Amino acid sequence: MFRGKKYQDSAKQIDKNIQYEPAEGLALVCKTATAKFDETVELHVKLGVDSRHADQQVRGAIVLPHGTGKTVRVLVFAKADKAEAAKAAGADYVGEMDLVEKIQKENWFDFDVVVASPDMMGVVGRLGKVLGPKGLMPSPKAGTVTPDVAKAVQEVKAGKIEYRLDKTNIIHCPIGKVSFGPEKLTENYNTLMGAIVKAKPAAAKGQYIRSCVAAATMGPGVRMNTAKLV
Repeated sequence: MFRGKKYQDSAKQIDKNIQYEPAEGLALVCKTATAKFDETVELHVKLGVDSRHADQQVRGAIVLPHGTGKTVRVLVFAKADKAEAAKAAGADYVGEMDLVEKIQKENWFDFDVVVASPDMMGVVGRLGKVLGPKGLMPSPKAGTVTPDVAKAVQEVKAGKIEYRLDKTNIIHCPIGKVSFGPEKLTENYNTLMGAIVKAKPAAAKGQYIRSCVAAATMGPGVRMNTAKLV
């Protein structure tokens, strides 16, 4: 894979054989991010579980202390007073069947997170085939199916993120922007990693956290030392 000169220069500053302490590693991520835009910092955490088994799933949601630095557009399926509460909490779009039809007929996806009240799941279920593959289907585990839609909207806007395993048993999650600096990124890192450790399935055997790499959007990966977490 071809890498540009900037990337190669950045990569030279990182020792691939070292697992860096979080604060030092994230300082390196910031230092080696050379793009002209404010890059997102992502964690890639490989776990020693098998996501094919239901009892080894790792999934949840957590509010990062400093948010993600991204403006999140929230769509809420709710009616009557719950719809009004969602609007008051700052939801970008609130509706019922009208929004279902808009998504189905116009292929409309101008939103990042979907929240629904439990009584609306019969309607939202019709969108399973289109929302599911995009990771947008609301779920009770992620706190996005809830009677308190207003609280869910506030949490998402405050920097709540969902973490879940992909098919290769890796969790990919943003923990902020390069402009946050190492200190805030480290606090967000500790919050997310703490949640992942707490979510360890009882059926998981052997080493739980196999590896953890932090990287900015256009930057090289930095291996993190997770020994103190487990």
